[in-house]
Amino acid sequence: MLNKLILAAFCGWLIFSCSPKEMNTENQADNSKVRIMTLDPGHFHAGLIHKSMYPDVDSTVYIFAPEGPELKDHLNRLASYNNRPENPTAWNLEVYTGPDYLKKMIDQKPGNVMMVAGKNDLKIDYILAAVQNGIHVYADKPLVINKEGFQKLKKAFEVAGEKNLLLYDIMTERFEITTLLQRELSRIPEVFGELETGTPENPAISKESVHHFFKYVSGAPLIRPDWFFDVEKEGDGIVDVTTHLVDLVQWEAFPEVTLDSSDVEMLSAKRWPTVLSLEEYQKVTGKNEYSDFLGKSVKDGKLEVFSNGEMNYTLKGKHAKVSVIWNFQAPEGAGDTHYSMMRGTKANLIIRQGEAENYRPALYVKLLDKNDGALEKAIQETLQSKYTGLTLQKMANGEYQVMIPDSYHNGHEAHFAQVTEKFLEYLKNGNMPSWEVPNMITKYYTTTLAREFALKP
Repeated sequence: MLNKLILAAFCGWLIFSCSPKEMNTENQADNSKVRIMTLDPGHFHAGLIHKSMYPDVDSTVYIFAPEGPELKDHLNRLASYNNRPENPTAWNLEVYTGPDYLKKMIDQKPGNVMMVAGKNDLKIDYILAAVQNGIHVYADKPLVINKEGFQKLKKAFEVAGEKNLLLYDIMTERFEITTLLQRELSRIPEVFGELETGTPENPAISKESVHHFFKYVSGAPLIRPDWFFDVEKEGDGIVDVTTHLVDLVQWEAFPEVTLDSSDVEMLSAKRWPTVLSLEEYQKVTGKNEYSDFLGKSVKDGKLEVFSNGEMNYTLKGKHAKVSVIWNFQAPEGAGDTHYSMMRGTKANLIIRQGEAENYRPALYVKLLDKNDGALEKAIQETLQSKYTGLTLQKMANGEYQVMIPDSYHNGHEAHFAQVTEKFLEYLKNGNMPSWEVPNMITKYYTTTLAREFALKP
C-alpha cells in the first residue's frame, strides 16, 4: 500500500493514494536536491535528523517500512515537528508500507540517500543493498553488531568506493562542546604536552557513559520497541553505545590520522546485564507481557539485558578504556551522563557530568606543571576565534573549569542537525576526509573484537 502523507500544521495528516509510477516520476524534477529515503525507522534517531530542515534537502521524505507501532511513532514524531508553534518544519512524507519495503525502495529509488536507524541485526544488509544499487547511506550507529556483520561492512565500503558513494555513520558526540574543547586543548602542546602511554589500570584516555532505558525525547516519554531489549537484534551494549566512545578515542587521541585494525590490540572486555522488572518493561514498551522472543532472557520473572560493557585496549600503543552502563531511569533532574579523561604529560583534561555539574557536561583542566599562563593564553587567544566567550575559573581542588557560554550547550538532539549538515557538506563535495572510511572500519573492528573477547568463557 502506497500512501502520500502530507504533514501540515493546520490540518494534521492528509492522505491520498499515489501509484508507484506517479511517485517515481513526480520526483525527478530537482536532481540538485538531496532526497532522503528512510528505511524501516525503528529507532527514534531516524526522526531526530528531521527536527531541522536543510536548504540542500528536498522537503519530501520517502519512507519505506513495515506497518506497525514503530512506523506510527516515527510519523507522529515528524508530525510534532511540523506542528510545533516555534520554527515548525515543513516535511512532506510519501510512505510505502508492506513486507517488501526494501525491494520497493530499491526498485523505485525516488531518493539518492538512504537513512536508516532501527534493528541493528538487519542494518548492514540494508546498507549493502543500498550501495550495491547506487544509493548513498546515512546510518545511525552501530552499523554492525558482530564479526559476521563486520565482514559485510568491509564489503559495503569497498562497493561504495567503487561507485563513488558515501557511507557514513551518525557520530553526534563529536559535536558536544566539551568534547570539542577537550580535543582542541589536547592539540596545544604548551598546555597538554603529549598523550601519555598509560596502563590498563590507568589508561591514557578513558570514555565512560551512563544511559537510561526510560527517558523523555522531544518532551515526550520515549516508548522503545520490544526488540530493543533483545541483544541479538539491538546488539550487546559493548557494540552499541560504545561505538560513539571508540570513535571519540580515535578522533581525539589521533586527530585526522588514518588508522588500521593493526593499530588495535584488545587486552580485555566484559559484559553484564541490566535486570528489568515486568513493571519497568511495561512502562518503557507499553506491552503487558514480555514478548515471546525475549523468553530466553527472562529469569525468575525478570528480564536480563546485556546492555553493559567495558573494553580495555591499546590504539597505536596508547592505553584506552571504554565502558557503557544502562540503568532503567535516571534520578529526578538527572539524565544520561558522560565522563572522559585524557592524560597528558603537562595536564589532564576531564569531562564530568554529575550532580555537581547539574548533569550538564563540564570540562576541567588539571595542570601537572602549574603553567596556568599557557592555559590562559590558549583559552583567551588561541580558542577565541572559534569559541568566543570562553573563560577560566579556578576550583577549590586546584583544577580549572573551562566556563562555556550557554549558547554552545545545545543538547544531544541538536547534534543530529549538526552531524547531518556535515554529511551534506561531504555529499556536496563528493568525498569525505581520507581518514574517515579507514577509521570507521577500525572503529567497528574494535567494537566487534571487544564483543568476541567479552563472550569468551
